[in-house]
Amino acid sequence: MKRAYILLLCFALVVPVTALLAKPVIYVNQIAFDSNAPKTAVIQLDTKAVGKPTFTLIDAAGKIAFTGALGIPQVMPDWSPGKFFYKADFSSVTKAGRFRLSIKIAGKIYTSYAFDIGENALAKQTLSAIIHYYNKQRANTPQEVTADMNLKLFGSDKTVNLRGGWCDASGDVSKYFSHLAYANFMSPQQIPLVTWSMVSTSEKIPVFLNKWKLKDSLDNEALYGADYMMRALSDDDYFYMIVFSYFDKNPSARRVVGLLANSVTTNQYQCAFREGGGMAIAALARISQWKKDGNFTSQQYLDGAKRAFAHLQQYNTSYDDDGKENIIDDYCALMAATELWIATKDDLYRDEARKRAANLNKRMTPAGYFLANDAGRPYWHASDAGLPVVALSRYLDAEQDDTYRAAALKTIKQAVDYNLAVTNKVSNPFGYARQTFLFKDKVKDGFFIPHENETGWWWQGENARLGSLATAAVVGGRLVYPAADSWGIKSTIGAYASQQLSWIMGGNPYNRCFIYGFGKNNVPYMASSFGHGSQRGGISNGITGKDGNADGSGIDFKTEAEGNEWRWTEQWIPHAAWFLQAVTAMSQPQSVK
Repeated sequence: MKRAYILLLCFALVVPVTALLAKPVIYVNQIAFDSNAPKTAVIQLDTKAVGKPTFTLIDAAGKIAFTGALGIPQVMPDWSPGKFFYKADFSSVTKAGRFRLSIKIAGKIYTSYAFDIGENALAKQTLSAIIHYYNKQRANTPQEVTADMNLKLFGSDKTVNLRGGWCDASGDVSKYFSHLAYANFMSPQQIPLVTWSMVSTSEKIPVFLNKWKLKDSLDNEALYGADYMMRALSDDDYFYMIVFSYFDKNPSARRVVGLLANSVTTNQYQCAFREGGGMAIAALARISQWKKDGNFTSQQYLDGAKRAFAHLQQYNTSYDDDGKENIIDDYCALMAATELWIATKDDLYRDEARKRAANLNKRMTPAGYFLANDAGRPYWHASDAGLPVVALSRYLDAEQDDTYRAAALKTIKQAVDYNLAVTNKVSNPFGYARQTFLFKDKVKDGFFIPHENETGWWWQGENARLGSLATAAVVGGRLVYPAADSWGIKSTIGAYASQQLSWIMGGNPYNRCFIYGFGKNNVPYMASSFGHGSQRGGISNGITGKDGNADGSGIDFKTEAEGNEWRWTEQWIPHAAWFLQAVTAMSQPQSVK
């Protein structure tokens, strides 16, 4: 999907983790912690600390606000051989303010970057920038609009009007419902997910959005996304999947296509449930209930969702590249059916939602991970790993029957338990979410996705995956492990969710804050066609397994890689969509059952 891009701003090359200066390093979220959130940092030392080492939290006035003991030493030989890592836990600090973490080693004091603590501090600081990011990602320059109003279908002279939508990434001005359909098990949700995420946030935290004067901007952006999906709904009731730029600066090169590896294009541009169709239906059905009109009316949004759902009920496997449904069809169709059920109260959609929820329940293994197919492939996903739990949780917003609820809750609990168990199975001071995958026909656990996978080439930083898992931990955790603290969930689950977002915000082994315009260390600026490029509030791909390690082992982050630096530095719209959902879940008023 990505190619070489022009870097307008060059930072120094990031040194390997193993080559960091021989002095203590403090890794911490460089933006903010919510007051009620678990809060941790990681200290790296070259030798084991003597005695019982402590750390202090220093406020803006230079006074000690908290003193705590460091955790036990941990090692990560696959990432940083010879180094020792200590966790600093200051979750009990709830007072609002600006702080630095400080340690004293061999008589010398070391301090971290500054960060804030405050009520809903994460949402307050980042939501405006995320909305700004999407607004700047609009494919709305005169060149794009003119070209997209008369787009040719691949292999045909027929044209369609697909103006609107968001450019996919800071280096790619193509527009995708989903871009890895040919790989079957790795299709990410792109423009439809972004739209659904905006609608969900608007509905879940309207009080905060109005207080911060963000509601109108977010709603307008969501309607903009809905309008694009309506234009992408063909006269034959399927969604067009991709507007592809071919990485050509000439806008007339753009086409409506299906996509294979290495930018090979086809006329297989019809979306299956798993190829963006399901989430598009879900977003349209949900936004229709606002009774607000964009370029289309709210009734047209709902009618479009119903048309598309009926079409995929009949033709979905014809659009699936291998002719078989898998777990991604199930959770995307579950989202579609659930939102239509909520919008219409029609038993047809209730029954379909129940069927898809039952499919997901059947895919849960005794070990606690989902199966992607019927042949033993574990479900793992570089972007949407938390979406099965999020889909089941949304379904439970509508489902009132105790039998169906119990089955879904059991699945959610198994998934939440397993995510924590596999993550904590090895020394893991950063709390990075580990995963189970199939590599060379063997089931393995690891930190990062295998670089050798069904796509043949696609592996990149997984910040969207972290946001999706943080979302799943919070919304799923509230259903199966409600508690009075840590966002209304059990503290261990809250800590897991917090560490995923902290990683994105700088609490990672490269001290990089991946949210552009925040923190101290961002990735280099990336430019793109039509004046697009990196934007404040956009989130870069992030850290991967070691380049060259087929199984995804090791760790890597590069800002220059002979045109392949996009794997680490490029902003991508699903990252911000999932971060938005995680922050939304953490900001919701909590009711403990």
